[in-house]
Amino acid sequence: MVMVGLLQLPSRLLLSCSLIASSNSSVVAKVVLKKGKTQLFKDGSPMVYSGAVDRIIGKPPPQTGDVVIVADGTENPIGWGLYNSVSMFCVRLMQLQHESTRDPSCALNIEKLLEIRIGEAFQLRNSLGLPSATTNAYRLVNSEGDRLSGLIVDVFGDIAVVASSAAWLEKYRTQVEACLRSIHGINHINWRPSLDVLKEDGFDVSTLKQTQSSTLPQRSMVVENGISYAVSLEGQKTGFYTDQRENRHFISTISDGKRVLDLCCYSGGFALNAARGGATSVMGIDSSLPALELARENVILNHMDPEKVVFFKQDSTEFMKGALSREETWDIVILDPPKLAPRKKVLQNAAGMYRNLNSLAMRLTRSGGLLMTCSCSGAITQSGKFLGILHSAAAMAGRKITVVREAGAASDHPLDPSYPQGQYLSNFLLRVI
Repeated sequence: MVMVGLLQLPSRLLLSCSLIASSNSSVVAKVVLKKGKTQLFKDGSPMVYSGAVDRIIGKPPPQTGDVVIVADGTENPIGWGLYNSVSMFCVRLMQLQHESTRDPSCALNIEKLLEIRIGEAFQLRNSLGLPSATTNAYRLVNSEGDRLSGLIVDVFGDIAVVASSAAWLEKYRTQVEACLRSIHGINHINWRPSLDVLKEDGFDVSTLKQTQSSTLPQRSMVVENGISYAVSLEGQKTGFYTDQRENRHFISTISDGKRVLDLCCYSGGFALNAARGGATSVMGIDSSLPALELARENVILNHMDPEKVVFFKQDSTEFMKGALSREETWDIVILDPPKLAPRKKVLQNAAGMYRNLNSLAMRLTRSGGLLMTCSCSGAITQSGKFLGILHSAAAMAGRKITVVREAGAASDHPLDPSYPQGQYLSNFLLRVI
């Protein structure tokens, strides 16, 4: 990339807007794309990779988190975004040129854009009936799906848990928190940097400071589809998997009179829904003792019979092998393992692990019974190979499968079609014969 002189803002992008305070002038760097590399970003793809950049006009050069204009090879603006001097993603596009023209109020103004986008995200959840008297755990902001790349916000009661996975968010943390505090019902903010992802984004995680409020609770009590849960704010990811809400509810509609096995059960979400739906017995298996302690607490919270809803600490593979040796089967088996393919380069190995896990799970499903199996690995979902892996697993198990239902993340996890990499969750309900 070539660095050249300063850029005076073009009048059609300036549009009488005021720059954010950190810019403090009417001079903004311009990132010029290579010829033939512009259409993807004109169509809305939010991640401008460094290989698409021809030159950067600006002196001194922009720093990580700075607002920059993105332009085509003739230097006509495509839009504006936030620069990263280290990441493979050079710019995260925030607003396209035609949007800036139509609504100049937040052109080149990240503070205003945050206010508008987070407000729109909350309005969308309201239109979906969230929060409600029966569900107060939901996703408020879903990164690219809400056009705030790198920002994940889950709400648990009156607590907003922020998963920060982009360097620009650490720079504008104060502004993000101010927007969240303006939302009715949010009284606490738990900021949880995703350290590994931030490192990949070029952020020096050693500079992070612990600035959580001393009044922030370590746990929250939430309700989802009328079922109560204790949520640890120090637990996995943001503390609770809101993406499976609709799939958990579906389990409650098919469990009456059934024996149900919930593998990799975490805090018991699927298991509790099965019990609420009338299952005669429910067993949950997980290797995490803290997760199982939450699951057992949730049984008591919901006044369920702890002899009918039981949880055991064991590796799921080892449990399944043991259950097979005892010739045990269940009417419904749920398999929701952790992410096995964090990157495409491990896709082949992960496919083998998914195949082996599902083959065992199918053998534990009675003939004619149902297996709900999941993958939260974006590389698997985006490859389109998960169903093929399941077909191979069935052959390995000596069983036949048919697809009864296919689903993904809950509706409060919107997906931007110009960024299909945001699609990560696969959920198949299979009849196992």
